[in-house]
Amino acid sequence: MSVRAQFENSNEIGVFAKLTNTYCLVPIGGSENFYSVFESQLGDSIPIVHCSIAGTRIIGRMVAGNRRGLLVPMQTTDQELQHLRNSLPDTVKIQRIEERLSALGNVICCNDYVALVHPDIERETEEVIADVLGVEVFRQTIAGNVLVGSYASITNQGGLVHPQTSIQDQEELSSLLQIPLVAGSINRGSDVVGAGMVANDYLAVVGFDTTAPELSVVESIFSLNKEAPEQDMLIEHYY
Repeated sequence: MSVRAQFENSNEIGVFAKLTNTYCLVPIGGSENFYSVFESQLGDSIPIVHCSIAGTRIIGRMVAGNRRGLLVPMQTTDQELQHLRNSLPDTVKIQRIEERLSALGNVICCNDYVALVHPDIERETEEVIADVLGVEVFRQTIAGNVLVGSYASITNQGGLVHPQTSIQDQEELSSLLQIPLVAGSINRGSDVVGAGMVANDYLAVVGFDTTAPELSVVESIFSLNKEAPEQDMLIEHYY
């Protein structure tokens, strides 16, 4: 399933929210419309936690996580950390991480098995990522960009990367991650695909500006259209 949403007047869903297979983090103080998008799609299947990180609402850029764990920057307050611990399933490890590149969502891109990280991330950080998230860690760039979390979005099913990523790079990354990848955009041509959407293995939430062809690519690469597609979607897809 894929849906369009907007946080206040922003289409950068991945800046404000974080979605994994075991939890969803959304910022406090948003509109009911924004929350209802997640609530209607996720229901009671996973907890939807209203929170702040380091006093900000840009949750998606500040944290990195998967179904096993959640990494938050050192600036996260004790109160915020306690709230997350109380709200997330006991199986999810939560850890503060001392890292100069503190916008973790920009510098880490991961699913439940693999993490791509900024080439200059601290060695200790790399070890914590591997330990808490239970993933293999690779230092990488996406189309020459070091902010891998901003320019890529991956799940266990597939991934969307910066539209300028070469075929060779896509193939290398795909074999590293062991998932299919496609280069594409979000929100009517935006290349910051990681900041423009959130996705897990059965849901993608994208910005309102995302066009029908972009949405079609998202549904295809993340294997979200396993149900029989509607007739008009089929026509649009094969047009």
